[in-house]
Amino acid sequence: MVYTKEEIFLAISTVIDPEVGFNLVEMGLIYDAVSDDEGNVKVTMTLSTKACPLHQMITAWVKEAVEKMPNVKEAEVEVVWEPVWNISMADDNVKKALGA
Repeated sequence: MVYTKEEIFLAISTVIDPEVGFNLVEMGLIYDAVSDDEGNVKVTMTLSTKACPLHQMITAWVKEAVEKMPNVKEAEVEVVWEPVWNISMADDNVKKALGA
């Protein structure tokens, strides 16, 4: 089963950034997601900073959230640093709450 980017993003939206209390999708940290008909999903994401102390935990949470989707065999999470994340990438409600 091939999932749409939106369906994968919906699964990832259950992952909350514990430092700010918003999910990773509304933070704008998830850049892309693709799946194939063999049950493989690849997520491309970033973190708010390269020094994020929760780097490994957050990527593990994303992998787990995607692998909970029916018929997903394996999820790969790639963390990229380009484009560099900034607050303008977040949803309006996040910007407002964080004073941006």
